[in-house]
Formats: sequence, structure tokens, C-alpha cells
Amino acid sequence: MSDRILVLGAGGFIGQHLVRALARQGESVIAASRSKVDFDLPNVETVIAELREPKDFAPLVARSRAVAYLASTSTPGTSVARPLHELVDNLQPMAGLLHVLQDHSGVDLLYLSSGGSLYTSTGDIAASEATRVQPRSYHGASKIATEYFISAWCNQYSGKATILRPSNVYGPGQFERAGFGIVPTALGKIKRDEILHIWGDGSAVRDYLYIDDLVELITTILARQMSVGAHIVNACSGIGVSLNELFAAMETVTGRPLRRSYEVGRAVDAARVVMDPTLASHEYGCSPVTPLHEGLERTWAWLNSTAH
Repeated sequence: MSDRILVLGAGGFIGQHLVRALARQGESVIAASRSKVDFDLPNVETVIAELREPKDFAPLVARSRAVAYLASTSTPGTSVARPLHELVDNLQPMAGLLHVLQDHSGVDLLYLSSGGSLYTSTGDIAASEATRVQPRSYHGASKIATEYFISAWCNQYSGKATILRPSNVYGPGQFERAGFGIVPTALGKIKRDEILHIWGDGSAVRDYLYIDDLVELITTILARQMSVGAHIVNACSGIGVSLNELFAAMETVTGRPLRRSYEVGRAVDAARVVMDPTLASHEYGCSPVTPLHEGLERTWAWLNSTAH
């Protein structure tokens, strides 16, 4: 085992921010991604590969002290009617990693699960880590299944894992992709003066977390030695914002209208998901510091300064 941190899914929005933050802190990072990413940092080793089987993970885990598993190929919306996709593309690779970790009990595991696809809030009560999960999509079902696989590994092999359940993460560097992220999608529509098609009437309430606040929590967790067992931690702002309130904030920030149309709601979408950030604050001293308006301003500025 070495002192490297292996980041799986390093080419994604969260992965790129995390790799650069770890590198700035002096960590040696193995950044693994399916597609090429140029970090151009002396303490970052980039690996471009499709990691699925134990043999794919083994040489990388053998050189690492911790693994941050951020890779995912779906969202609640994109997983509709595709249960086999979740099994093959999300559960199988994690099983391959856990097979290798059975022989590397000293390697910590951080897994990025989901809060938005697992929780449903009731009234004004925010969902804590003890709240019963209710996955409404195959994506959410694969997330909770992965959590149980990790827990089983911990129980059998004295593994050490932290399972983060993030809320809706947004910020600079998050490109528009169909089904991935309402903030870049809506801001893109504003910039191009296009119509945004919305599932439901816009009253759905969500918890939005700025990328820097999530990354601070992840790096803080990875800087410590984890204890034996699977420990679940919410990563969230603790503030509920309806879609219509979010759109109004975007219009204020951009100074432009968001043209929109409302469609019939989907079964995979909960009416309200607000999460409790107390545990992360208590255990790691990490609390979100970026207000929604400020986060949207930074994201809008990035969108207008980047050619993509």
C-alpha cells in the first residue's frame, strides 16, 4: 500500500474538482476515467480505462491508501425502464472493486451514493442518515444495493468505508447533459433563450449543494483514517428550494427570463427531498458556506467565460 488516493470517475464533474483539490493539498492521486482528461499536475497520474473486473482494479488498489468511487453512468431519469443497465454498468464494477478490496483491508473506501434518489422528506422534517430510504428509480435502487454490498464487505473483511449521500450538486465545470443536472440545463436554456421543459408544476423541492462545499467534505474525510465499518454521511445544504424558486433565482442572477413549459410529472420524482447536514458538521466540521445565489452567480460566470 502506498500513500496515493485512487479516484474512480475522475473525468466527471465532481471527479475533476476532487482531483484538483487533492493535488493542491499535496496528495498523490491516481485519476482513473473512461475518457481522456488532462489534469497537467505533477502529482496526478492519469489512467484511461474501462474498469470492470477485479484484474482491472487490482494494480491500482495495490498502490493506494484510499479509493474514492465517484463513477456512475445513470440518473433517476436515464435509468427508467433500464434495470439491466444498472446491474451491468454500475453494480458489476463495484463488485469487481470489492473483490480486490477483500485482500486490501488497509485501504479506505469512499463511495458517492445519492440522497436525492433515496430520500423522501415529510413536511418540514429533513432526512437524516437514519431516515428510511425509498428508492423510486432503478438508479436509486442500484445506489442502495451498492451501499449494502459495501456494508457486507466491511462486515466480512473489517473494511473501512464512508458512504456519502449528496443532494443536488452544481457549480462551474458541470456541462449540460440530458438528464444530468437541472442547474446547467436551465442556465443553458437561459443563455440560448430556449424553452425548458419541466416535469411537474415546478413545486418539487430539492436541496442544492455547491461543488466546493462537497469537495471540502470529501477531502476532509479522505485526510483521516477511517474506522472499521460502513458509515453513512449526508452531503447537503439542509435548505429546501422549489424548482420555481430556483428558476426565479436564476433569472435574478442572469438578468434574463427563463422560458419554460410544464409537463406531466414523473413517478421517479419525489415531491420534496431536503436533507439534514448535522452529522457532517459534527463529525468533520464541514458545513456548506456557499449560498445558492452566490453559487449560481459563479456558475453563470463560468458558463459565459468558457467555450464548450
